Amino acid sequence: MSGISQETLQLLASYGPIVLMGVVFYFLLYRPQKKQQQQRAEMLNNLKKGDRVITAGGMYGTITSLDAKKVTLKVAEKIEMDFLRTSVQSYQNSPKKD
Repeated sequence: MSGISQETLQLLASYGPIVLMGVVFYFLLYRPQKKQQQQRAEMLNNLKKGDRVITAGGMYGTITSLDAKKVTLKVAEKIEMDFLRTSVQSYQNSPKKD
């Protein structure tokens, strides 16, 4: 062979499955999770007064005011509740992405 010893080939063969598993974990777990985190952060940054949202606890409401850390939701007539901004899970009628 041209300069590659048998020991080097055995070393590469022994580390090959570990590297392959790392690549698989990256594409199946890390990358989709990172993309989802970015979409969530974008959604939280784009919240505005009047948006209808669902909190992580399952509370439905309409945003009446918000600041950097807190949102106030109108959950019923004359009933408003404060939530952490990060507890907003999604929009009530989120548009479907293709």
